[in-house]
Amino acid sequence: MSSMDIQHPFSLLTPDTVLDALDSIGLRGDGRLLALNSYENRVYQAGMEDGPPLVVKFYRPGRWTDAAILEEHAFVATLYEREIPVVPALDINGDTLHAFGDFRFAVFSKHGGRAPELDNRDTLQWMGRFIGRIHAVGALESYHHRPTLDMQTFGAEPVEFLLAHDFIPRELLEVYRGVAALALDGVRRCFERAGNVKSLRLHGDCHVGNVLWTDAGPHFVDFDDSRMGAAIQDLWMLLSGDRVEQTRQLGDLLAGYEDFYDFDPRELHLLEALRTLRLIHYAAWIARRWDDAAFPAAFPWFNTQRYWQDRILELREQIALMDEPPLHC
Repeated sequence: MSSMDIQHPFSLLTPDTVLDALDSIGLRGDGRLLALNSYENRVYQAGMEDGPPLVVKFYRPGRWTDAAILEEHAFVATLYEREIPVVPALDINGDTLHAFGDFRFAVFSKHGGRAPELDNRDTLQWMGRFIGRIHAVGALESYHHRPTLDMQTFGAEPVEFLLAHDFIPRELLEVYRGVAALALDGVRRCFERAGNVKSLRLHGDCHVGNVLWTDAGPHFVDFDDSRMGAAIQDLWMLLSGDRVEQTRQLGDLLAGYEDFYDFDPRELHLLEALRTLRLIHYAAWIARRWDDAAFPAAFPWFNTQRYWQDRILELREQIALMDEPPLHC
């Protein structure tokens, strides 16, 4: 075992630990564990001696406070109570968040499904209706223990982290510094053009991987990145293709969305700005997790010259896009 494996808490999360954690809250696993696709946390499908399999999520130590996790659980539970298709943490012995050793974990019912077909207009409208319902509930209260998705938390702080550590090759460091500064200037101008838009509780990471589609429609899963922010954050990641295609897709989404919640068209100024912030934040997210052995194994190209050349090119393209007129709806 390498020193990297030893130093990271998740290296101690063995199959026996998972089963013992479940047993500590009265759930008897039958020994069958299937690791599900998750890098931020550790998520397993666990076979049960009595009943169907359950999903157990072990939270990354040090990321969220208990209060922040419980806020998310409460939000998703409220959505579920209003018959919005989400997957809440199960209340077991009066709690949704549990502790075992150095780990905190939650248990969920298992839901299957496939990725939604976003080239289907009916699917987009259906998705839009449920996102509108999520936002109508999200606007009723604010988070108090979770941050806001803004230029500081998703832009300035990640850039500072990347520049302060040895991930960017030395010969590209000043180039990245300059391009990132220009990109953040572009983001700032977009936010200024949008003005004072409303901030509400979001899914936060609403891409096709977090939507399970069945014949009954979508199930929205994994609210782990839920935070305060502009409504368009939960819409733009469902758009793809050229400007014409994205305009059509946005129109279909909003056709369903506005049945339940009003969309402020000023937020269209934020679309490319939020895309830019996500690109910056994603690179810093990998860098911050580099001591977790799962990350070098999954992203072996991360600290290569080619990777950072591509990131610089991406940001240059975003700088140009942020100066273009926004999509219309």
